[in-house]
Amino acid sequence: MTQYSGKMISLEGMDGAGKSTHIPTIIGLLEARGVEVVSTREPGGTPLGEQLRDLLLHAPMHPETEAMLMFAARREHIAEVIAPALKRGAYVLTDRFTDATYAYQCGAKGVSSHKILQLEEWVQEGLQPDVTLLFDVPAQVSLQRLSTARSPDKFEREGVVFFEKLRHSYLERAAQFPQRFRVIDANQSLEKVKVLVSEIIATI
Repeated sequence: MTQYSGKMISLEGMDGAGKSTHIPTIIGLLEARGVEVVSTREPGGTPLGEQLRDLLLHAPMHPETEAMLMFAARREHIAEVIAPALKRGAYVLTDRFTDATYAYQCGAKGVSSHKILQLEEWVQEGLQPDVTLLFDVPAQVSLQRLSTARSPDKFEREGVVFFEKLRHSYLERAAQFPQRFRVIDANQSLEKVKVLVSEIIATI
């Protein structure tokens, strides 16, 4: 596994959990330290990744096809954006990473965790976020927030059972990797969540 001088922070949570809202705050806190911050997202982060994102969010496909396309976009993301940034000592802030694949394609759609693990080992070669902030809300809260948001993608149009599976999968991942995960109760006011996020970033 390559050793990097930078750090990687991933933000995870169901659609509607509010994680993306806190990206500007996190960037500001990190830049105040005088470090370079590279903010990116998955699927996406590169020109090819953004093309794959459009397919993944809108085109019907088999769940295993989804998983493989996610990792294809991730391989490009790591090679073109994440690894170079970490090598030069930057902080990489990514809106989703591999935990999302375990939650969405494995937990909610039934793809074998063994198959995802094989792809993870091949594509990432041991690379993992230093810290993962999991924004946790009940499934009904997530759906309620999405109902007033932008035009939904295919995942956001799923029902409560799908979202309950997502939440369960995310919390299972957090329990499996407690040293990496910081679970945030995102079913609070924006200001309270912002305080929690700031406190966590201060320790990284």
